[in-house]
Amino acid sequence: MDKFKGQPRLPKFAVPKRYDLRLIPDLIACTFTGTVSIDVDIVADTRFIVLNAADISVNDDSVSFTPLTSSKALAAPKVVLFEEDEILVLEFTEILPRGVGVLQLGFSGILNDKLKGFYKSTYEHNGEKKNMAVTQFEPADARKCFPCWDEPACKVYILHATFKITLEVPAELVALSNMPIVDEKVDGNVKVVSYQESPIMSTYLVAIVVGLFDYVEDHTSDGIKVRVYCQVGKADQGKFALHVGAKTLDLFKEYFAVPYPLPKMDMIAIPDFAAGAMENYGLVTYRETILLYDEQHSAASNKQRVAIVVAHELAHQWFGNLVTMEWWTHLWLNEGFATWVSYLAIDSLFPEWKIWTQFLDESTDGLRLDGLEESHPIEVEVNHVAEIDEIFDAISYMKGASVIRMLQSYLGAEVFQQKSLAAYVKNHAYSNAKTEDLWSALEAESGEPVNKLMSFWTKQTGYPVVSAKITDGKLELEQSRFLSSGSPGEGQWIVPVTLCCGSYDMRKNFLLESKSGVYDLKELLGSSIDDGSGTWIKINVDQAGFYRVKYDDTLAAGLRKATENQSLTSIDRYGILDDSFALSMARQQSLASLLTLISAYKKELDYTVMSNLIVISYKLVKIAADANLELMSEIKQLFVGVFQFAAGKLGWDPKQGESHLDAMLRGEVLTALAVFGHDETRKEATRRFDAFLADRNTSLLPPDLRRAAYVAVMQRANKSDKSGYESLLRVYRETEMSEEKTRILGSLACCPDPSIVQDVLNFVLSDEVVRNQDALYGLYGVSWEGREGAWKWLQEKWEYVEETWGSGFLITRFISAVVSPFASFEKAKEVEEFFAMRSKPSMARTLKQSIERVHINANWVESIRKEDNLTQLVAHLSSN
Repeated sequence: MDKFKGQPRLPKFAVPKRYDLRLIPDLIACTFTGTVSIDVDIVADTRFIVLNAADISVNDDSVSFTPLTSSKALAAPKVVLFEEDEILVLEFTEILPRGVGVLQLGFSGILNDKLKGFYKSTYEHNGEKKNMAVTQFEPADARKCFPCWDEPACKVYILHATFKITLEVPAELVALSNMPIVDEKVDGNVKVVSYQESPIMSTYLVAIVVGLFDYVEDHTSDGIKVRVYCQVGKADQGKFALHVGAKTLDLFKEYFAVPYPLPKMDMIAIPDFAAGAMENYGLVTYRETILLYDEQHSAASNKQRVAIVVAHELAHQWFGNLVTMEWWTHLWLNEGFATWVSYLAIDSLFPEWKIWTQFLDESTDGLRLDGLEESHPIEVEVNHVAEIDEIFDAISYMKGASVIRMLQSYLGAEVFQQKSLAAYVKNHAYSNAKTEDLWSALEAESGEPVNKLMSFWTKQTGYPVVSAKITDGKLELEQSRFLSSGSPGEGQWIVPVTLCCGSYDMRKNFLLESKSGVYDLKELLGSSIDDGSGTWIKINVDQAGFYRVKYDDTLAAGLRKATENQSLTSIDRYGILDDSFALSMARQQSLASLLTLISAYKKELDYTVMSNLIVISYKLVKIAADANLELMSEIKQLFVGVFQFAAGKLGWDPKQGESHLDAMLRGEVLTALAVFGHDETRKEATRRFDAFLADRNTSLLPPDLRRAAYVAVMQRANKSDKSGYESLLRVYRETEMSEEKTRILGSLACCPDPSIVQDVLNFVLSDEVVRNQDALYGLYGVSWEGREGAWKWLQEKWEYVEETWGSGFLITRFISAVVSPFASFEKAKEVEEFFAMRSKPSMARTLKQSIERVHINANWVESIRKEDNLTQLVAHLSSN
């Protein structure tokens, strides 16, 4: 038996073809029992059957294997669960006959509180606290509910692995699974619900939810029933997601040229849910904040989030569920593609949102993580199940989506979609695929060397920075790996370069295939061009490429002027700013030049550009505080000056017929002004908050402004005057809206008084009030003054944190949120020493990344201290 231990994959001598699963959850005792009959094909001589199981008890006496060629059931005298490897090994007394047989097992388990496997979620109905039963199996937790072959590729051995599910539940409850109900028998207080057999699918997509729910219903154009389920009394909040869901299914049917493969689509809001959402075939589960939208109490940003996530999960019904990655190394095929295509869908449904401009935020998240030495390739080697959770990150999602966008931009939309993608989905439907399969489909239709081009982007870590300068009318480009540490990096890419000179009509595309290239501008762009010194040159037009650009001083000055004059598109203004910020952090460019560039954005009104500028401003103020408190004060004033233009244009009150983007920008700009000490903003925010306390429906504090008001209140809270803090806690306790609760949690820790930050951190661990899934919101945005206390708190509470969140990916967020903001080598060493004996494989990568960020910050602080006359420069920029 020992030879099966320590293996990354299950052996292939026995493979599943069909599961007949029966589950009986007990929602009062929070336990479950079940039986599973699995049609198994024995394809090689063996006395063993090896499958996955974890955190469940298998009844040894219930285990048997009956070959279809015989009516004699074979018992397994030895049944051993290797807990560390999460495998169940069944040893039979004789070699099993080849061919199909039925493996039967009985088992039992606990409806856990870890938000994974088969778990309990709690809710209130008529003032009474109740439990519901929910599954979350991705990436590898179906094994915590029933014994199974819990690997993505196990759906297609000999083109089988379907699921027939039966549930025995209290008669008054709603019981949902992937497929429609075919039979329901009520016997007193209990009902037995049977569902249609599923199409071929992987275990991680099996879903079951049992509880009390309301729903709203619609249909797609070809009659597919779509429902949104939620807690009783919240049905109206499901209408927006329902509209998006039905329209998106229609859109994807056309886009992939393959109909949605199931007879129904249910989407359900779960009160306790670790991730944002999960694309289970035919029964997609969501956090409440990501599925429910309330016209009166939800912010515009939440409406947009609901739409994007619904489109993302429904894209998975094709890209992930119908065509499944062969192994977790190819996770990005699921997540990167679903991320990219969700923007495509939302752009079609809500063109006024200009969602492709906001896609830049996705790209930037990918670039920031991939600028670390401790990043990983898009196609990452996965050797143990414990490593999977950590790769659900900005590389698999955001970098994955960005390289797809880059490739689509290079090949052209029509070649990319109509011929290549449709062929890929049809060829691999109900099967598994690797990255190379997608490249082959695109290569066959485009005639371009897609596999060669894209291997550079998916198989190696990182991305290039392209340095650009002009000498004697010639453009010189050179690529090298970009690292946020400023260290020289290894690597070379085939870079799709797009270039504009002085006008978007003057555009050129070409590939940089070597380390460097020299291009005659007149040859490249035509004889009418001058030598490039009197105009602007923008490389990576529309930020279509996943790389950064470093301009020499002359080119940078031209772009700064073009930014000030608004001669560049908002996407390119965003790109210049973000590249400059990254280069400054990497000490490849001075902070002085970054701040000079920022002063060119004083009349900026575009939502996405301003939103990124606000994110950058928070980081710069904290870094400046570590370098020089006087400099921090001046930088705050510079940003107050930059943001006041937008705040003045937008005002506090929503305007009739204003855009969705203006509504989002107003809240973010006013929040930033409150954080940076703008007295007028803080006073007005406090006035409106007081009105809100008196009347929760007041028009003075609509949802888009509430975060700004909450942050302003917390900026003024202190040990001797906790009234604002206590008022916010009262609002938190009284509201039933998950969105409002997370909005408050995300505002509390920004208080400059460390003692209040401590109170906040202790509050988020009070599970009676704060759900485990939401505790992290309280750690985001911890003030600069509260950092040290947050780190001490994490050390003191580590045992509790590990016990409560240690079995899932949420624990990695605790580490990154608390550790990453520091900026000293001593602190990095302290963190390393604390975790030396506490780290586990499931958090090792995040820990290394967080410590690397501390080193990057510390080096940046040291370089800022060496820059001359920075304080005077910032004062000068503020006054102009």
